[in-house]
Amino acid sequence: MVSTECAGTRLGLLPQMCTRHLLFRLILLEAAGTIILLCYALLWESGNLVDLPDKRIGFYNFCLWNDTAGKLQCLKHTQLQVMGISLPGFMLARVCVYTCLVFSLFHPIFVAHVNCSEDRGGWKAVLIILIIKMIVLSGGLGMFLFQTSQWIHPSDFTGGFLALLGTQALLLLQILTATVYLNRRKHTYLAQSC
Repeated sequence: MVSTECAGTRLGLLPQMCTRHLLFRLILLEAAGTIILLCYALLWESGNLVDLPDKRIGFYNFCLWNDTAGKLQCLKHTQLQVMGISLPGFMLARVCVYTCLVFSLFHPIFVAHVNCSEDRGGWKAVLIILIIKMIVLSGGLGMFLFQTSQWIHPSDFTGGFLALLGTQALLLLQILTATVYLNRRKHTYLAQSC
């Protein structure tokens, strides 16, 4: 009875290994998409979530239209504090979002190393890092939006904000893919031990 189960699991081993390789490639593709979206939002768009002719609001800019001067006026830290924006909260939001970019740059290298070393514990670490990146990015974006919600309407958001939303979606997809990959590795390991 045991040998029949083992033979059945060995026959199913090849498709599982192919699925594992496809999932690994999908994880790397999703990681590349995450890097591209983060670089677009935080470097190309300079962290600006709103970039309109009458206002530019982002992690480094807070500029509103000045009717008297007839141009955008960028506010300084003291002026932001008078408006009720907490500078520590603003800085922490910036650090969180840019930390996600740094983690994302090194993530594919770590994933490739874990895949080559065949370490199941390493895949758990990959999953934990993805969850941490999702929490850090969500927290930073949430703090920023909470601080600036009086001056931003939902229709004001431009490409930088949409790229960060896309990054959130890709991070969630990476978490799901890594979870499926980890389960496949577990089943493959059980089949090989049989």
